[in-house]
Amino acid sequence: MKNKQLNLTSGPILRTLAELALPIMASSFLSTAYNITDMAWIGMLGSKAVAGVGVGGMYVWLSQGFSSLTRMGGQVNMAQSLGKGDRKSAAGFAQAALQLTILFALFVTVVSMVFTGPLLKFFTLTDAETYNSARIYMRITCGLILFSFLSQVLTGLFTAQGDSKTPLKANFFGLVLNMILDPLLVLGVGPFPRLEVVGAAAATVTAQIVVLLILITGIIRDHGDSNVLRKIQLLSRPELSYVKGVFRIGIPTALQGSIYCIISMILTRMVSSFGAGAIAVQRVGGQIESLSWNTADGFGSALNAFMGQNYGARKVDRIKQGYSISLRLLVCWTALITIAFVFFPRYISVLFFHEEEVVRLSIDYLRIIGFSEILLSVEMMTVGALSGLGRTQLCSVISISLTVMRIPLALILSGTSLGLNGIWWALTLSSVAKGIIFYITFQYICRHSLLKAAGSKNLSKILWLTPKHNH
Repeated sequence: MKNKQLNLTSGPILRTLAELALPIMASSFLSTAYNITDMAWIGMLGSKAVAGVGVGGMYVWLSQGFSSLTRMGGQVNMAQSLGKGDRKSAAGFAQAALQLTILFALFVTVVSMVFTGPLLKFFTLTDAETYNSARIYMRITCGLILFSFLSQVLTGLFTAQGDSKTPLKANFFGLVLNMILDPLLVLGVGPFPRLEVVGAAAATVTAQIVVLLILITGIIRDHGDSNVLRKIQLLSRPELSYVKGVFRIGIPTALQGSIYCIISMILTRMVSSFGAGAIAVQRVGGQIESLSWNTADGFGSALNAFMGQNYGARKVDRIKQGYSISLRLLVCWTALITIAFVFFPRYISVLFFHEEEVVRLSIDYLRIIGFSEILLSVEMMTVGALSGLGRTQLCSVISISLTVMRIPLALILSGTSLGLNGIWWALTLSSVAKGIIFYITFQYICRHSLLKAAGSKNLSKILWLTPKHNH
């Protein structure tokens, strides 16, 4: 059996991007559906359970800095190696990424199991039910994080070699299983016991295991020469050069994601002073919002592989055209999301909350956040594009600098008559600023660095674009 793997350096750009991006976006929607399904069923247990799962899930999110390191480091290096026609190096980077992923997952498991109590104390949860839900969810999902980590990294590696359909199939089956198990285990249907938060966590982990097994099966069954992943030998010692390459590209992305999560945790602690309902709105609202940013992440992942291969192949025009096409499509989609959030927030909120006070908080959240969706998506897509060119450090500097500003801005605005809504406005204003700056940055690089490189036979020596110059 041979999976179709795309050559991203030739052919019509729109069709090439569509063939790569649509399965990725579909996978992203499936990932969103995972989380939304969990929250919808947990919402049946009340806002305290939702808040607890949201807090426990923060550490799942924080730990994903490790998987983003190996995913980005492996994906970018693998795509660029394939663009150059160097399959040996592509396999080496993929192998190093997976081996590091396993080590990081084991580390997260140990830390989450040993230090559950001290980690949760950060949020100063005063309600016993909320705290217990957070503890249970965190220990199960972080304790078994290996399956999630490997699934995420393999998805990136599949994408790097132009195969986004296999991850789509895997995530689809995982979602179906999760949707079946959630009501059975959360509420206890038929012969199944009512496990509540334990059931939600168990359903999620079980689905992640199935996704991983399907991805591994896809590697084994694909005997084509283009399947670089079959050449991986996990038990062999990785070459130091490949490990360094993964870290060089991946660390900035990991730091960016981890710092972003830490800032969100600080903001969650600020939100907790407004009660469990406010925490629930923040966490569920973030999942609802992922309808836009998961789409943007899908575009970003597609552009990451597209940019990586075309950068390796020295095809400058395709880099610029690919970004322009993706931008227009993404703006059209996120404009619809903005309309839904701003004008129809109640219809969305009542799907997850059943207490009128919490519904009102959710309506305010969606309306305020809705104004940032277009530029938030532009930011995420552009980060993927710049990372594919090896500019992960530049992305991190811009993103971290502006995201940090959320904290003082939230403190100032929440101290006014805006109250809780001041925190939401801090999120919106910072996202708008990041989207604008990232767009300008990409355009600057295209007009100054890439244009100079257009006639160069050695694109890797051009300042701004080469990873070797990332100091």
